[in-house]
Amino acid sequence: MDNNKKEIYSWILYDWANSAFATTILAVVLPIFYKDFAAANLADTVATSYWGYTQTIAMLIVAILAPILGAMADYSGSQKSFFKVFVGLGVTGTALLFLIQQGNYLTASLFFIIANIGFAGGNIFYDSFLPVLVEDKKMDYVSGVGYSAGYFGGGVLLAINLVMISKPELFGISELLATKLSFVMVALWWLLFSLPAFYYLPDGIKKGPDLSSLEYVKTGFKQLKKTLKNISQYRELLKFLLAFWIYNDGIGTIIRMATIYGREIGIGRTDLIGAMLMTQFIGIPCALLFGKLGEKIGAKKGIIIALTVYLLITIRGYFLSTALDFWILAGLVGLVQGGAQALSRSLYGSMIPKDKTSEFYSFFGISSKFAAITGPFVFGLVGHLTHSSRLGVLAIAGFFLVGIIILTTVDIEKGRKTANK
Repeated sequence: MDNNKKEIYSWILYDWANSAFATTILAVVLPIFYKDFAAANLADTVATSYWGYTQTIAMLIVAILAPILGAMADYSGSQKSFFKVFVGLGVTGTALLFLIQQGNYLTASLFFIIANIGFAGGNIFYDSFLPVLVEDKKMDYVSGVGYSAGYFGGGVLLAINLVMISKPELFGISELLATKLSFVMVALWWLLFSLPAFYYLPDGIKKGPDLSSLEYVKTGFKQLKKTLKNISQYRELLKFLLAFWIYNDGIGTIIRMATIYGREIGIGRTDLIGAMLMTQFIGIPCALLFGKLGEKIGAKKGIIIALTVYLLITIRGYFLSTALDFWILAGLVGLVQGGAQALSRSLYGSMIPKDKTSEFYSFFGISSKFAAITGPFVFGLVGHLTHSSRLGVLAIAGFFLVGIIILTTVDIEKGRKTANK
């Protein structure tokens, strides 16, 4: 095997590695643990709201850091070093969750925020390796393989954690210890499968002079301002981006808030984890099917179909009452989650000028990290003020409705013609 193949395989393997965080920590086990244990001294609705605020704070910090980290990735030539640092930060924050005691919701929020910064920051540097490793015509394929590897990796460890938490007696431990050990397992899994990337990924090529920390901040936001100015010249692309930011926030909110909401309603841990595991594996073939659907009817129509399903999910979520309801809704999310994301990326790519591909895709990658800044806050605030998380779920329906409305105004062909002038 030549070195380039080793580099590409190690890059793909990192998606397998860090997706354990996305499933067990971000979406499934930690939200339930937060509600039942870390925030056990809080009223149910308040605990759900605080988890929403935690998500917003975590993503807001990432949003502020993203342009700065992007500048570091572009100019420093030290992508690999920064990549290692942020992975280390994420792994450490995740492992520290083991130490949480009952009622320590503030500490749990802090450790999660640290871990999430490591996760998101690591991904920014991780993404920056792709154009270096593969040529343009293979980029979508390698990216897709990494995405699939992530689904599998996150699903495999989540399945192991499900067995541990639902049948702790098989391992001679309590359910609480099994849950805490799942956090440690994520940290170890993440670190272990990152080692090939640490070793094989190439050192970056320095593109500019050494900069101070303040200069990186200025450079990052200067580049962001420049990209926004460039994108504003492409009206249809800008409208699509606005729609994407809104509906992607809704998607991110569902990912982060579904299980804690289900737990508040009274659905058991095993059903919650099992349903989310099902979502993970349904998503693999359905993402591919949506790709085919996009080829036949167009990416825009495919995205609108997916968002309509999400809209129905949130409306039905208001009436959620049984475990079967949750399983059905989780299955519907699995049908459209990967498809909405994949078609959004390809539709965006079809409307960007070829001479600005790197700049615009970098911006798209960074901006997609902003998902679930506003949504969890709205979810939490509505629930907090009304003492009903059901109304918080209903509020998220607005993100999909507004996203659909704006998306219908986008003239795709006009956008493509403008990009190709």
